[in-house]
Amino acid sequence: MATENEDEISGLSTELIDLDNFLGGLQPSDLIIIAGRPGMGKTALATNIAYSVAKNFKDPSKIRKSDPLGGKVAIFSLEMSGEQLASRILAEVSEVPATKIRKNQIGKAEFEKYAKASMDLVKLPLYIDDTAGLTIADISLRCNRLHRRVGGLGLLVVDYIQLVQGMNRKENRTLEIAEITGGLKKIAKDLNIPVIGVSQLSRSIETREDKRPQMSDLRDSGSIEQDADLVMFVYREEYYLKRSKPPEEEEKKVATWQARMNEHGNKAEIIIDKNRHGPVGSIKTTFNGKLTKFGNLAEESQPVGDHEIRNQDFHLPPSTPMM
Repeated sequence: MATENEDEISGLSTELIDLDNFLGGLQPSDLIIIAGRPGMGKTALATNIAYSVAKNFKDPSKIRKSDPLGGKVAIFSLEMSGEQLASRILAEVSEVPATKIRKNQIGKAEFEKYAKASMDLVKLPLYIDDTAGLTIADISLRCNRLHRRVGGLGLLVVDYIQLVQGMNRKENRTLEIAEITGGLKKIAKDLNIPVIGVSQLSRSIETREDKRPQMSDLRDSGSIEQDADLVMFVYREEYYLKRSKPPEEEEKKVATWQARMNEHGNKAEIIIDKNRHGPVGSIKTTFNGKLTKFGNLAEESQPVGDHEIRNQDFHLPPSTPMM
């Protein structure tokens, strides 16, 4: 059963109870990779965590023992604009789908919820830099400047790794990715904060019958696997089931398909496939696609498939606040 166990959470809280209990929170100096195929929710998970960490930030003198740990957060969004990213976070917080806002289809009550969420969000220590084409050196410089300016960052998120440029364009993309992941790990160590790098997965995963990700699916994976302290894959069986519904006349197949949809609908797996500090395994969560929001399952999370829990050998110019 998912239960709060805050005394054992030494790192930053993701507010996903099973994930926090599994990892002990996000740890300082760790490079954390969140990877997935398009549509799985990898950016959503990263921004959900970023919001939770910023929301839980408190002045050190006011922190109580029972409070979840938070911090000031920097997000480098190399794919989406700051406005798009803010809209996503506001949908999560206000529980008003961003599509309804864009189409002007909200009533008074929803508008009030959205407006309140906007006012609350702008007060948080959450900083977004949406400059395209940044190099790893640019990110390091801007992150260090912001770290000094705000009195210490607690978390850095980079979305996504494959859009970061190396210092010098290399013919071998694998070497360039190695420079980037090495640079992100250096930031994590120098600032003593967890760094989340969002990563794509190879298209080859779509050719397999079992589409649950594995380490070899990471694009340009050698250095990512080597430098990362934690690798988490986001996987939603529902995404693929929706695209494989059998014809209505095949009643038995439809019944089987519907049973699987009932089992996997509005749910996600966070597959922890590398954990330098502990076991690996799979955490189940809820997922609301309209709000791009992950949540806690009430029922007990169980290891899934081949991802049973097992032990591993341990041998900017200054960024500006969002909105």
